[in-house]
Amino acid sequence: MRTPLLAVSALALAAGAAQADSIAVFSWSDYIAPDTLARFTEATGIDVVYDVYDSNEALEARLMAGRSGFDVVVPTADFMQRQIAAGIYQPLDRDLLPNLSHMDEGLMAQAAAFDPGNEHGVIYMWGTTGIGFNTAAITERLGEDHGITGWDMIFNPEVASQLADCGISLLDSPSDVMPAVLAWLDRDPRSTDPDDLEAAAQALEAVRPHLRYFHSSQYITDLANGEICVAMGWSGDVFQAADRAADADRGVEVDYIIPSEGAMIWFDMMVIPSDAPNPEGAHAFLNFIMEPEITAGITNYVWYANANTAAMEFVDPEIAAHPGIFPDADTQSRLFTRVVYDARTDRLLTRLWTRVRTGQ
Repeated sequence: MRTPLLAVSALALAAGAAQADSIAVFSWSDYIAPDTLARFTEATGIDVVYDVYDSNEALEARLMAGRSGFDVVVPTADFMQRQIAAGIYQPLDRDLLPNLSHMDEGLMAQAAAFDPGNEHGVIYMWGTTGIGFNTAAITERLGEDHGITGWDMIFNPEVASQLADCGISLLDSPSDVMPAVLAWLDRDPRSTDPDDLEAAAQALEAVRPHLRYFHSSQYITDLANGEICVAMGWSGDVFQAADRAADADRGVEVDYIIPSEGAMIWFDMMVIPSDAPNPEGAHAFLNFIMEPEITAGITNYVWYANANTAAMEFVDPEIAAHPGIFPDADTQSRLFTRVVYDARTDRLLTRLWTRVRTGQ
């Protein structure tokens, strides 16, 4: 039975009284509803110090340095996996998380591939890494008959050259970009073969002159304002751009596709660092986020899919029905999960990415 929204469990209230009256949360930019934190504080008495990042690498650097001071962080599942191996996160106390009963068993089972038994993490949101685009700008340059279906829009130099003047951006994240290039090259997107990664780097170098920039959050504003016309981006970010464009009423229409060659499905996980100053407060926060109406409110604001089955009745019908947010079975069959790179592959990927980024 669903717990009424403000009838937060005694554990949350106890956490506010027994522990420090604040927690520190480190999460992705533009990734929470405007009222979520205030509602948590109202319900529990626990204040939230909230900071943001825009890449897994930035989060990992803070955590690996030690004594981050954060109580809750939100890594993507593959980064979480190797960080668990490094002892960075503590196991969850399920007795403090009654709202786990709302979570989709199938999606949690997929996430368990990165965290056996889901011992350390809970899915916050999930989505895909695809293409956001300015519909009118693309049609003007490629014509009415050009199908907007796949990675050719970014990785094919002949196509990208026609779109360069209106602006193409890539995520500044090799762990997102390289698998997508491999999928476009009809190679295994999860490959760690140095020859495959070199081929992906060369493909990026061929298209590099047509790219405006690499960034993992700027594209949201730039798509909405018409400053760029194509962006490799995370699904919810692109839908935020579309929403902002519609609100601004500047004649900019933004849409999103999951490329036909395949795209990455990812899970962002809520986890608690081993040295969290307030683990009880952190558990209260995770449990609160899993309240169905709270989860739905976040999805309705950020346009990312959630893994909370009880939340779906509160999700806006337009969002629940959008194939780019909750893809159908055929599209899901073409999705691939992230690969966890070993240290050697990680170093190679970093070198190749630096070469692509700098052109040297």
